[in-house]
Amino acid sequence: MTDIRQRLQRAIDEQKSSLLAILQQLVAFQTVSPPARNTADIQAYVKQQMEQAGFAAKQQPFYEQDALVSGKLTGADAINHRSLLLNGHVDVAALTDLDKWATDPFQLVQQDDQLYGRGVSDMKGAVACFLYLFQLLKQLDIHLPGDLLFQSVVGEEAGEAGTKTLLAQGETADFAVVGDTSNLAFQGQGGVVTGWITLKSPHTYHDGNRVNMMRAGGGLKAASMVEKMPVVIEALQKLEHYWAVTKQYPGFPAGTNTINPAYIEGGIHPAFVANECRLWITVHFYPDETIDGVTHEIEAAVTAAAKADPWLKDMLPTFSWGGDSMLVDKGEIFPPLAIDKTLPAVLLLKQSHQRQLGVQPAINMSTSVSDGGWFDFYHIPAVTYGPGEMEQAHSDNEMVRMSQLLDYTKIIADFVLNWCAQPK
Repeated sequence: MTDIRQRLQRAIDEQKSSLLAILQQLVAFQTVSPPARNTADIQAYVKQQMEQAGFAAKQQPFYEQDALVSGKLTGADAINHRSLLLNGHVDVAALTDLDKWATDPFQLVQQDDQLYGRGVSDMKGAVACFLYLFQLLKQLDIHLPGDLLFQSVVGEEAGEAGTKTLLAQGETADFAVVGDTSNLAFQGQGGVVTGWITLKSPHTYHDGNRVNMMRAGGGLKAASMVEKMPVVIEALQKLEHYWAVTKQYPGFPAGTNTINPAYIEGGIHPAFVANECRLWITVHFYPDETIDGVTHEIEAAVTAAAKADPWLKDMLPTFSWGGDSMLVDKGEIFPPLAIDKTLPAVLLLKQSHQRQLGVQPAINMSTSVSDGGWFDFYHIPAVTYGPGEMEQAHSDNEMVRMSQLLDYTKIIADFVLNWCAQPK
């Protein structure tokens, strides 16, 4: 094993131009989301790379012009050894400040140790490391005892559950590493659910009736739903404050469990009193909470506030939670991911990290979310662990360090050799 490890580590350094070539190819695919619907070609490239490395791979349609790719490198003695699943997404954040880029976002540019391009940090850099490692395993004729699986997914940037789709189809492993942006820290996360809160009047009135709704003795018991939405927002703010005071979870800054009133829409046009108003909210919650639990608390608080309002008590708000796509049904769910520091796989990955970098990895909880939570949801032990800094993700002039990509490849290579050789 020592000889195999040394040969693999040397090859990672000696052939690093191949890593750059793979990343250059990945960056060149313009897979921004939104608008999405543009990943079929990059996924065909990923599938080709996997098959050339000996994986049995499949590509399946997701949304129109989007696709999911997954595959397996079957172990020499898989029935008796541990399996590992590596996961990454190839969709990248939209370009909102194109004029601020100093280079072409879809052309990989190297300046000393820095690599620039859209997605190099979030997270085509990690995907390139995985594909590079697969290439070297094949080239060096290294046969793993246990199965090595890879999922190249899309939809992460728009809350479209590509990873969930593959796991729901039964793809599984003894442990998973999601290579999303963590600056080589072991990360868990809280959960996220979005929801719509709707106020709707039983009647629609012409703007000319507003005078009878507003003046003393006007006699028309009615209200603009736009003007009543602050009742809902105030209730959410009070609950958010209460949560910040009463709830905590190790590894999170106090008050990470937030309720964000992100988007509001309502009314017909100025000739009408607004008969409907909808508020789109994003809720962050801790790993020891459930979606049903936090949404029940929100519904109870908002409904109580509405019942205390003389207009809203007879037309209480309605609620709609979650969804499969921010683009299609305007909703998303990201389950939480807790890290069990005592798991054998976590301990082995820590050893691989320390062997390469000389220090223990940081273990923390991200205030953002990734697909890592879907593994916890499907009872697959996992950790989010990848190159790139959160400050670079979604930024203009997005950058990752070449030295970190090489370190990451070496760490994952060492872990793959160790974990896939562990007996069940």
